Formats: sequence, structure tokens, C-alpha cells
Amino acid sequence: MRLLDQLLYVVVAAAVFSLPCHGEDKCAGAPGIPGTPGANGLPGRDGRDGMKGNPGPPGPMGPPNGLPGAPGRDGLPGPEGGKGEPGEKGDRGETGPQGLPASLDPEVQKVLRHLRQKVLRLEGVLALERMITKVGDKILATDGKEVDFETTRQTCLNAGGSVATPQNEAENEAILGIVKERNRYAYLGMKEGPVPGEFLYLDESSLNYTNWRRYEPNGNGAENCVEMYTDGGWNDKKCNQYRLTICEF
Repeated sequence: MRLLDQLLYVVVAAAVFSLPCHGEDKCAGAPGIPGTPGANGLPGRDGRDGMKGNPGPPGPMGPPNGLPGAPGRDGLPGPEGGKGEPGEKGDRGETGPQGLPASLDPEVQKVLRHLRQKVLRLEGVLALERMITKVGDKILATDGKEVDFETTRQTCLNAGGSVATPQNEAENEAILGIVKERNRYAYLGMKEGPVPGEFLYLDESSLNYTNWRRYEPNGNGAENCVEMYTDGGWNDKKCNQYRLTICEF
């Protein structure tokens, strides 16, 4: 009976709790037992950065004897400045010891001997190639061009020489060798002087050797230059004719 009484009590209590509130809006129930706390959720994402704030006030000045900061980087080079005024001329230095004359200086003589040997070898090569002709102390050469006398003279001057001028039989024969090889007449380094029929070297000195052909010169002032024929004889001729250029050095 005791168990039956307990069940009856529970039914009556449930019925009472289920009855309407007799016209009232709400019924006041008995407070329930609090539930267990729920688990923490996942952390949320970072929010956006806020607006930059205003700069703060400058800090206090350091002590006057503080350590200097690191040097800054070098700046770009500036434009080149103008040229300064020349300085004052310095005092003249002391005179050095007197050197030996070139003829007694062994080093100078050694260099000169070396240069002579090189020049001789070069002359030998050019002579073998028939580019020059050696006669005594002279070297004869031609560029193979036929021009008037003034052009011949200027060509030889520009090359450091002068118009070929035979002053003896050997030099005349050497010039003749070039004339015969080229089969062209050539001007010689002489011109008619103030006196008709009198020819002089280009420095206006008198001739010390001639090889005129028979009845030459016969221009009587009208033919002021001298040419060499292919037989080695000389003839007076007008200076505007084109003849082979032969220079001597």
C-alpha cells in the first residue's frame, strides 16, 4: 500500500501542475535545475587594423655629451666644379749633371747602330722588291704616276724628298733604270734660270753634271724644265707635260 500511495501522490501532483491557470496569463512554475555549462566555441578571426593614430610628442632631448649616431649614406656626386686659377710658377730646379756627347755615350751609340741595321735591312727588302733603287747615299723611288712638273715637285716634297737630280754618271744610270723599266720619260730636278738656255738646280745653284742630247737645250726660254729620255739623254721641255714621277731621298 505504501508504493501505491506514492504513485497516487505523483499522479495528483502531475495533474495539479497540468491544470490551467484559471484565466491568468502566466502560471508560475517551480524553478528547474540549472543545466551544465556548454563547451567554449572556436576563437574568432582578427578584426581589421584600425586607423593610424597621430604622431606622439617628441621625446626628451638626450644628454649633450651623448654618443654620435651612425653616419648617413653618401649622397649623389655633385656637378664638376669649374677650373681653378693656375698656381704660381715654381722655382727653377737645380741643373742636372752634364751628359756625355752623343758620340761618346755608349747607350746612344748602341741605339743608333740598331737603327742603322734596321734601316739597312728595310732598304734591302725594298730594293729586292724593286720598289727603290739605291745609288751612293741616295735612294730613288717612283709612285708610277705621270703628272706635270709642279705636281712632281710637290709629291716628292710631301714624301720628304726632292725630284730626282743626277749629279754624276752613276746617278744618271740609276734614274735611267727606272725610266727604262717604266718606259716613260721622267722630269729631273732642275729648271731654266733667268738666262735662256742656262739651267740650274732647284736651289738655283749651277749644274756640275749634264747629259744633254745633241743640239739640246734648244727651247730658248720657252721650255723651262728638263726630262730624261729612255736612252738616258736630257731634253728641255715645257713644264706642263705629264712625265713619270721619280723622287730621291
